[in-house]
Amino acid sequence: MNNRFGAVIAARTLKVIGIILILSFLIDFLIISLDFSPTDKLLQLRWAGSLVDRGVVPLVGLGMLFTGYWIDSFDDGTQPQSIDLRMPALVISSILGLLFLIIAPVHAGNIIYQRTQAVEQITKDAQIAEKQLETQLNQVKAQLGNDQVKASVEKQKAQVKAQYTELLQDNQRYQQALNNPNIPPATKDLLKKFKANPQELDKFIAQQSDPQQLATQRLGQIRARRDELIKQAEDNWKPGLRIVIGSLLLSIAYIIIGWSGLKGMNALGGKRKMPAR
Repeated sequence: MNNRFGAVIAARTLKVIGIILILSFLIDFLIISLDFSPTDKLLQLRWAGSLVDRGVVPLVGLGMLFTGYWIDSFDDGTQPQSIDLRMPALVISSILGLLFLIIAPVHAGNIIYQRTQAVEQITKDAQIAEKQLETQLNQVKAQLGNDQVKASVEKQKAQVKAQYTELLQDNQRYQQALNNPNIPPATKDLLKKFKANPQELDKFIAQQSDPQQLATQRLGQIRARRDELIKQAEDNWKPGLRIVIGSLLLSIAYIIIGWSGLKGMNALGGKRKMPAR
């Protein structure tokens, strides 16, 4: 008697938990779908990812629900029978199987589209930056053609050289600069290079005052940043691949459970037969 009572409680508990898990997923599905847009690829990606991440919840719920009914199959007929929820559960499983089967290729297509759009935008932004740099270079070259501007640049170069030369000749200030934590390591390396070879200072000033040299350096930075961003965009398919594979696996599980269950209950080709008690 005690064993039978325990079996009844266990069966009821499993069925209740199973129903709650399935219903909680359906509620989550409705809430998540409030932000769904058939035209917004980014929202579709988020929607699919959130749905697949929660996709195992009703699977566990189905397992518990049918385990509860399996325990009920050992009933000797003395217990009152509750509403049979196996048919709706199998229908929901079949629908979820078809849903996840559709999500997989659509999500894969959205990933490819997003990556393509990201690469195109990165390339476009880099081209705009290069054109702006070219325009600025031409403007600077045109200004340097003016004798007054050229004289001003030469004056600035002389002032910069004098400041560095004064610092390098004063050993106390030079050591203080090397020990100063606020000065970047790259600047300290330049100071050491200038100290070892004064001609390097002239080369440095010439490079920093040459617009073509500066433009070449900036162009290299733009292209390096472009390549880095493109690589990051191309690597973003990995999380999406997890969603695609997860969706396919969930689809297989739900379809097997739903269709085999409906077939076993003769729901696909005839009247449903209640199991014998």
